[in-house]
Amino acid sequence: MSAPPQTAPAPAGYGRVFAVPEFRAVFAAHLLSMLGVIVSEIALSVLVYDLTRSPLLSALTFALGFLPYAVGGTLFAPVADRFPARRVLVVCDLVCAGCVALMTVPGTGIGVLLALRCALAVVSPVFAGTRMATLADVLGDGDLFVLGRSLLRIVAQSALLVGYGLGGLLLTVVAPRHALLITVCTFLASAALLRCGTRHRPARTRHGDGETPPGLRRLLADRRIRVLLLLLWIPAAFSVVPEALAAPYADVLGSGSAGLGLLMCALPVGTVAGELFAGARLKPPVRERVALPLVCLTLLPYLGFALRPGLLASLLLLLVSGAGSAYTLGLDQWFVRAVPEELRGRAMTVLSAGLMTVQGVGMALAGVAAQAVGVRTAVAGAGVAGVLCCCALAVAARATEGQEVAGGDGR
Repeated sequence: MSAPPQTAPAPAGYGRVFAVPEFRAVFAAHLLSMLGVIVSEIALSVLVYDLTRSPLLSALTFALGFLPYAVGGTLFAPVADRFPARRVLVVCDLVCAGCVALMTVPGTGIGVLLALRCALAVVSPVFAGTRMATLADVLGDGDLFVLGRSLLRIVAQSALLVGYGLGGLLLTVVAPRHALLITVCTFLASAALLRCGTRHRPARTRHGDGETPPGLRRLLADRRIRVLLLLLWIPAAFSVVPEALAAPYADVLGSGSAGLGLLMCALPVGTVAGELFAGARLKPPVRERVALPLVCLTLLPYLGFALRPGLLASLLLLLVSGAGSAYTLGLDQWFVRAVPEELRGRAMTVLSAGLMTVQGVGMALAGVAAQAVGVRTAVAGAGVAGVLCCCALAVAARATEGQEVAGGDGR
């Protein structure tokens, strides 16, 4: 009697996500977009400095990557639901490619360069929100969505670690305008992948659905959604404080440029490690069960900066804090479960826009606080305030759990 045929074992952890062909296209497009964004930020900053010799204007090119997110996320959030997702993603990539292509034109003035940088930042939340909503279409709104979203975050964090170094090396062999041409190619390649690698899906809502122009009234009327948005935003606003103060903190420690690089890398490395462990090793119910405790604990290591730690201890504190950001996997599941499907695109756009906005505000306030009380005290103070805010939001999230279940059953 012959033995039964062997069947290949089902992929485990993140492997299940890569088994979905459409996700592979979305993932590859995301990787290309991230590379394009990072190269454009570095090249444009260097180009502006070469033209003006002004450190202020050079730094402003980075700041403009944060501030217009609020405008784009508020005014254009309905676009993510009122047009087919694939069309929105492709058009956003083409618009970004066109803006960067205009930056490469010789003789382009500083005002035009900064305006084009603003245009990129306005488009970004629409693209990011539509892509997140598309993930739910491609992978469903269960565990595969959580793992897929986690992978995109891991790519973003890893790109920050690797991309700036590679971008700096690239600018040693090519001029800034030529480096921007590479960005144009990455955006075009991303558009082609999304156009050919994902299937057409109709818009989630119809035009003229009677909502106000921003289309957010119904979304923000839900208390559960408001609490989850704050839970995803507030920890991020406090967590960026050490990153914003890395340069002056390295100076306080006397660790030089090497110490600065390590301080900039510690938090992203901890974040990637935490997400990889939670995604690969923890089952979905466990990830949801530990989400609120991790939210309350993730900023607690910042209090250790009050003890005036050296470089090694500071790096360890940042690594542990970054690993605590694995709470996002549980919150992602709650958020996609709480949002009605027809509002999913604008909800994800608002989430993305708010996240970038609060991080920009957090960085600015960190500088103000450090100027007033010193770097170590500013980081420790951010830890105290962040833990208190997170604990209050965790209590509110626990109180609204029944609303999520009721809403989900109703839909």
